[in-house]
Amino acid sequence: MIPFNISHNKHLRSTDESTKNFKLLFYALLIGILVGLFAGLFRLSLSYTESFRESLFKNAVTGDIVSWVWPILFAITAISIALFLVRKFAPEASGSGVQEIEGALDGVRPMRWKRVIPIKFIASLFSLGSGLLLGREGPTIQLGANIGKMIKDTFGETSLENNPLISTGAAAGLASAFNAPFAGIIFVIEEMHGHFKFNFYSVASIMIGAGSADFIVRILVESKPTIQMMVFPSPNIYSLWLFIILGLVCSIIGLIYNKVLILSLNFFQFSNKLPILYTGIFVGSIIAIIGIFSPDMIGGGYETITKVLDNSFTLLFLVFLFTVRLLLSFFSYSLGVPGGIFLPMLTLGVILGVLFGISMQQLFPDLISHPGIFAIAGMAGIFSATVRAPLTGLVLAIEMTSNYELILPLIITTVTASVFTMLLGNKPIYTTLLKRTLANTVEQP
Repeated sequence: MIPFNISHNKHLRSTDESTKNFKLLFYALLIGILVGLFAGLFRLSLSYTESFRESLFKNAVTGDIVSWVWPILFAITAISIALFLVRKFAPEASGSGVQEIEGALDGVRPMRWKRVIPIKFIASLFSLGSGLLLGREGPTIQLGANIGKMIKDTFGETSLENNPLISTGAAAGLASAFNAPFAGIIFVIEEMHGHFKFNFYSVASIMIGAGSADFIVRILVESKPTIQMMVFPSPNIYSLWLFIILGLVCSIIGLIYNKVLILSLNFFQFSNKLPILYTGIFVGSIIAIIGIFSPDMIGGGYETITKVLDNSFTLLFLVFLFTVRLLLSFFSYSLGVPGGIFLPMLTLGVILGVLFGISMQQLFPDLISHPGIFAIAGMAGIFSATVRAPLTGLVLAIEMTSNYELILPLIITTVTASVFTMLLGNKPIYTTLLKRTLANTVEQP
């Protein structure tokens, strides 16, 4: 017979544990709602900012030389403000912020949400709105993670660890950036597997956070897939070997991308010592002039993706477009302003996939019904090779395009890309960025 006090103590521990888990799930819902509201407001504000920029660029094309002053001045001002806010108030808000979240989960990076939330939100509007090749997912992921930390600190829940709440916010941030809740869940589980503490309730919390954030964003913004395109039928079974070839190409591109991105960050590190206005004038002028001549070369890439999928460009121009956007994406991220690499990377994947699809269609016309199938595979493949997260790449490509029939070819592409890039010695980009951040922090006096 069990003594009464032992049985009573077990019951109390069980009750306390149940209360703690219930609070975790409640906080996850609250985080998801708040992240959805922040992300929805961010997306709407960014849309207006980008529309304003595009109108300035169109006026410059149709107007006289004086009309060029306004888009150039806009880009210079936006980049300068973004740089000033980040350098002055929250250096950890630069870049995508994913590596900062992983560092916070490991306890090696601070999470100053009181600074990061307002600075990341405002500075990202200026950096992305300027025309730099940056994505909105980096800001929403870091905003989400910091909102998770804010909830924990605000309610004074010392019994709850940071880990599940920060992870919930990160999942909600990615979900609300692309209307992709499943990708947000998988991203935390796969990309942050070395930092995320697994148990039933922590997984349930990221599911609640991602789902509720996506629900709020769909009410505020739109419920359509992020990329509007044709929904393709399953490809010819005898053409699946071509997706292995594409995966191999993506593995090489991923290796190059990661290596050159780090080299670019190291090369442009000297710009931190230059006056902000000098950097703003130099970078803003370049981005604005390129944007006036060819708007498809700048920005996150949604409009560019649409045009590529509509066969609006020649094969030669697609090669040129891929090369210029690749170089400008390194240039944009290396400046130290807020912004993600997902969207510019996915845009590169679409261009590469269409290039590959058109080329293979000319060689094997009976096997390929539409080269656009390879555009989706290219998105997933490049993501898998750079981030080394094939499941996230697969799910993200499907949720963003609604092409659920392409699961098998996407599996082939993502597995090939991630395995071969690993064999080539390519490290996950966010792991490398976190190591670089920690090394630079140690070197600072």
